[in-house]
Amino acid sequence: MSELLRRAALPGLIALAALLLILASAAWPLALVETGAEHPIGQAAAPGMALAVRLVLGIAALAAWAGLVAPARARAIAQLILCSASILGALLLAGLPAARGEAAAGAGFWLCAAALALLATTLVARAAAHPSRAVEGAVAVLFGLWVLYFWQVLVGALGVPRVLLPSPLLIAAALVADARVLSSDFVQTVGKAAASGWLLGSGCGFGVALALDRVPFLKRGLLPVAALTSAVPLVGVAPIAVMWFGFDWPSKAAVVALMTFFPMLAATLAGLEAASHQELELMYSYAAGYRRTLWSLRLPTALPFLFAALKVNAALALIGAIVAEFFGSPTAGIGFRISTEAAHMNMALVWAAIVVAAATGSICYALLSRMERVLAFWHPSQRSP
Repeated sequence: MSELLRRAALPGLIALAALLLILASAAWPLALVETGAEHPIGQAAAPGMALAVRLVLGIAALAAWAGLVAPARARAIAQLILCSASILGALLLAGLPAARGEAAAGAGFWLCAAALALLATTLVARAAAHPSRAVEGAVAVLFGLWVLYFWQVLVGALGVPRVLLPSPLLIAAALVADARVLSSDFVQTVGKAAASGWLLGSGCGFGVALALDRVPFLKRGLLPVAALTSAVPLVGVAPIAVMWFGFDWPSKAAVVALMTFFPMLAATLAGLEAASHQELELMYSYAAGYRRTLWSLRLPTALPFLFAALKVNAALALIGAIVAEFFGSPTAGIGFRISTEAAHMNMALVWAAIVVAAATGSICYALLSRMERVLAFWHPSQRSP
């Protein structure tokens, strides 16, 4: 019983804090209007809208509290009310003039926004506490949507210039309006430069690691030299690669291959040495040679290390290809688009290109994680709790 109370203490305090913030917001207006040279006075939002925002958020806070103290059968209803009221309150708050940048935000607006942030935290925390692994993706999507929501609201309420930080709606509009341009940039940077360099660098790192493992003197002699590739600065290699391979994607692929070579090399060597002494003795007792031991024991044991390197290299490949395009590229590419549009102060398209790169990296990471679960299902990190 004491353990249950201890676990419910922090969520209960969060729900209580949200309710107190909503009650305190009634003492201040949600938005202010300018009247000549005087200070901002008055409430720009309609009284009915302001009351609806506070009422809906108050219901959500009460539902968050009821979900902790109610019987088991009523908790599901409280969770549903919390989710519905939080979403409705978020929509109402986003519809206020202060959230759209049409009026100065009052103290009541910031108190309601803080209360909504606490309720959003409660929603994400309760979803993350679900024991099923099937909801992991839903938790990530829910968290991302709340981040985008508060980004949109805060940019409008604070009056941030779009040159400094465009709102998510402006970025989404740029994604739609310039979809053809961004798709061409995606093919140039990801489909050609990053993918080719990632495959080449990871494959060479894996092959060299097998050679170093098979021939010990190569490991002692070439491994320190191979480590130098991880210390070569990207800004120094990219111009040289452009001079050697030209301005098109092969020069970017060469930079990516150099960046991804050593992580795969180091991870493969560590994975090949991960087999225990008892397992190696068992293979030796079966008269297994080097190839059989490598194929049946050491490579399967190294799979978690290999996938870790592949996931790290996926991010490095995107970064390397994009940065390399800053030093010379044809009239296409994510890096080229970022540099040229930033010079023209078209920050919405710059952020749209960044979103494309970030989404690509996330998708690649998710696909590699899925492959790891299928191929390395036996590893403790892949077992369901």
